[in-house]
Amino acid sequence: MGLFNRLFNKHPKVPEFDYSSLKTDLHSHLIPGIDDGSKTMDDTLNMLRKFIDLGYKKVITTPHIMSDYYKNTPEIIKNGLAAVREAIKSENLPIAIEAAAEYYLDFHFDEEIEKRNLLTFGDNHVLFELSFSQEQPGIKNTVFNLITQGYKPILAHVERYPFYINDWDKMNEYKDRGVLLQLNINSLSGQYGPHVKKMAEQLIERDLIDVIGSDCHHMGHLELMNSLRTNPHLKQIIDKPNLLNYEL
Repeated sequence: MGLFNRLFNKHPKVPEFDYSSLKTDLHSHLIPGIDDGSKTMDDTLNMLRKFIDLGYKKVITTPHIMSDYYKNTPEIIKNGLAAVREAIKSENLPIAIEAAAEYYLDFHFDEEIEKRNLLTFGDNHVLFELSFSQEQPGIKNTVFNLITQGYKPILAHVERYPFYINDWDKMNEYKDRGVLLQLNINSLSGQYGPHVKKMAEQLIERDLIDVIGSDCHHMGHLELMNSLRTNPHLKQIIDKPNLLNYEL
């Protein structure tokens, strides 16, 4: 039977688990009305209740900042955070929330780095994302500037960029440059396609992921996460002892 399992079941069945050991979710869009995430405070509260059901104690929400589309500022995000915290208190929900941002790599991001005006979390960490169509040519300079200014960059949903699929030299280059890599939990479901799912699995198998997150925009993302609670790759990354989630 053992040989049969090894031959035909690459990943043995994993007992159902929850997310309580993670405690903290990084990367979500829960401040209502300021990006493509939560639309209303009711949406936000319902999602937070689901985070609690899944076992989370804290979320670090990260609204988009994009110079040509989501023109959020630290003030807009902080005001939105204060409103969400007030609603959490009113509803007596047992969950904490902090806010930073998901910065799109553009000229505005570079300007904010120079001004040292970035929203950070943890140990001066900054979450940023790239275009999905092609790698921006200035990324090396941006990473250098972030680190020079004392920030600790985290590349969002690294598994989703089509130009990085199976590019292990690029993954190792990021690590060598001091960039941490974040993975979306729901990439393991196949939500973003089979190539992204396979890339996510291989990133975990190669021990290249530093932090995981929901990238939650709506309740459907949390329901999908609930369905992954027997996924062997998710169990493997949650069991990683130095996963950044445990320090946030």
